[in-house]
Amino acid sequence: MNLHLSSQIVLNKVPEQYYRPRTAVERSEITRCEKIFTDIFPSVEEGAKLIADSVEKEIKRAKEAGRKCVLALGTGLSLTPVYEELVRRHKECGLSFDNVVVFNAYEYFPLNADSKHSAISQLRARFLDHVDVKAENIHTPDGHIGQEDVLEHCRAYEQLIAAEGGLDIALLGIGRMGNIATNEPGSSLASQSRIILIDQTSRDEMTNSFGTQEQVPPCSITMGVHTLLSAHKMFLTAWGEEKAEMVQKIVEGPVTDAIPASFVQTHNDAKFVCDLAAAAKLTRIVHPWLVTNCEWTEKTIRAAVVWLCQLLDKPILKLTNKDYNENGLSDLLARFGSAYNCNIKIFNDLQHTITGWPGGKPNADDTNRPERAMPAQKRVIVFSPHPDDDVISMGGTIRRLVQQNHDVHVAYETSGNIAVGDEEVTRFMHFVNGYNQLFCDNKDEVIKKMYADIKNFLAQKRPSDIDTPEVRTIKGLIRRGEARTACTYNGIPLDHVHFLDLPFYESGKIEKLPMTEKDVEIVRALLQKVKPHQIYVAGDLADPHGTHRKCTDAVLAAVDLEKQAGAAWLDDCRIWMYRGAWAEWEIENIEMCVPMSPEELRGKRNSILKHSSQMESAPFLGNDERLFWQRAEDRNHATAELYHSLGLACYEAMEAFVRYNP
Repeated sequence: MNLHLSSQIVLNKVPEQYYRPRTAVERSEITRCEKIFTDIFPSVEEGAKLIADSVEKEIKRAKEAGRKCVLALGTGLSLTPVYEELVRRHKECGLSFDNVVVFNAYEYFPLNADSKHSAISQLRARFLDHVDVKAENIHTPDGHIGQEDVLEHCRAYEQLIAAEGGLDIALLGIGRMGNIATNEPGSSLASQSRIILIDQTSRDEMTNSFGTQEQVPPCSITMGVHTLLSAHKMFLTAWGEEKAEMVQKIVEGPVTDAIPASFVQTHNDAKFVCDLAAAAKLTRIVHPWLVTNCEWTEKTIRAAVVWLCQLLDKPILKLTNKDYNENGLSDLLARFGSAYNCNIKIFNDLQHTITGWPGGKPNADDTNRPERAMPAQKRVIVFSPHPDDDVISMGGTIRRLVQQNHDVHVAYETSGNIAVGDEEVTRFMHFVNGYNQLFCDNKDEVIKKMYADIKNFLAQKRPSDIDTPEVRTIKGLIRRGEARTACTYNGIPLDHVHFLDLPFYESGKIEKLPMTEKDVEIVRALLQKVKPHQIYVAGDLADPHGTHRKCTDAVLAAVDLEKQAGAAWLDDCRIWMYRGAWAEWEIENIEMCVPMSPEELRGKRNSILKHSSQMESAPFLGNDERLFWQRAEDRNHATAELYHSLGLACYEAMEAFVRYNP
């Protein structure tokens, strides 16, 4: 069973030569815009193995020379695949770490005596506790010391690194602000180990590493930029599209203290290792025609023409031969014979993505339509990772499908219970208690006891405490009620609303359990029951909590199993991927775009607002201060405006989809 199919979604079908050049000459050509040696891999696993190879080689080289191998290690989630691969090699291949010295790259400060979530504890849980690094060879800044002792402590940490012969390898992830370790924007190239105030964006990101909603301490004791750059080798890692913009700035942008990781450009043996999703905005991936003789495909041609339109602020049909020639796209003139021919081709391609019939238009010629006409009434399953992603991402399309008489099911894959504030539980428990008093004469002892227990728990709850099963159940019921209300508003019958409660989600913490076959089988059972003609899944894999990716992996794995089993219903089924509040599809990848009128957009907003617990009090709004309905509307407006700027019809808003081919 393949549980990681989402890692293979390379939407623009990047030719291998762009991320895996065959010769040094090819690499030199396609990486001309890159200032750090960058290796790109189709999957996280391949990238992690490359780094593990280098670490293993350095450990063995040091052992043969009779010396220690000194590592500076970060604790970010992006390093977890590397640590897992090193642990595997230790357990299965006998790789020993007994000559390794580890320096933790940073530690939170100040740490309470009872704090469960230090950086070193995360590093131990993910790596050190599973290999044979000697206890005396593990060093970390002390987050418990008094503030008056921090300066001397940092000096001693630097001296300890020097006493061990300096750093052989620094292995680090990158933060959303371009930080390495916790060197925040503004950090100096000459900075050494010191105390630093953690930026709010970094603190939000670190909360995910904590695995709970406990507040990250305000400061950190971190290795400085100069300390990290003193390592003989450096590896930076990034996985997933949420890091793509920052990867581009670090690898191709100028060296600036606004992005501390950009200082790595000055290192003489540094390597950036990322997957295709994280590399998506590098020039060789997104605009390959600027660095090499491009291998033209339908999507790269569309991408190039749209890029030219945006560069020149022109609609497609106004581009001229001169525009193509002066901006490095003469290949397309040779291919099509003239700008006019190329313009018409791309204009028609984009025009054909627009449809007011997301389920297909009955009795119509569907040759140039994104969806087939038959069967006229389709069975549809919309998979929603959380109980509001469906309406946030494709609320307008759902309403269209219902209005056009398709048989629409919505499957909520997780309870979403950790994204409900405690005040919502209090409000509902007050209601239940009041109901007991008014209509049951206060005789229901179970309700009375539960009310008292929950009231007592919430009164004493600390930010790091995991909710009790009863509290999580109530929070899940709140989300279910909101989802049912939104579905009813959209005309979906309640027997078509499915709550799958996938087990991987129910950790009670931000960091989820691994997704397993048990999750897949739950999804598969629903597919076998409904036998859909259309499946909609979350293609927005940049959500900060990682749930979307696991949910999509579960659906794709279930589909893959059905395909292997020869399920007949799959022969007449199409899978469409939507995106949510975090990002939108690049226009070259869009294969179906559903327009909305002002009234339809208002209907979508109303369905989002039915999820009242997810408005101002939602814990996971991320770095964007806009509420989810505002993000969704802005995103849908922007898609419509982009189509209009290219010379196509002017709509109020549009929802975009990309097809997945199993």
